[in-house]
Amino acid sequence: MEDEIVARLDSLQSEIGAIRERNQRVEGDKAWETSWQRRLFLLLATYLLTAIVFAAIGVEHCFRNALIPTLGYLLSTFTLPLLKHRYLQRSDSY
Repeated sequence: MEDEIVARLDSLQSEIGAIRERNQRVEGDKAWETSWQRRLFLLLATYLLTAIVFAAIGVEHCFRNALIPTLGYLLSTFTLPLLKHRYLQRSDSY
């Protein structure tokens, strides 16, 4: 009987350790998803890729025109968290 209890406690401790490790990974992923470094990288990547594509297809003022989708991305990074917050508040009332 005592051996079963010890085995069960060991099993529970292992499960708790696995849950803690998972939580750390999830928290790290969330921190990256909301970080300014990620936003800045995606902003620059969006601008450069758009400018290259615009230049390749012959768009006039490709570097200036590449600002439009880049600013659209930037705007979405500000508005989506607000919309998510409102959605979650509304969902809680169900």
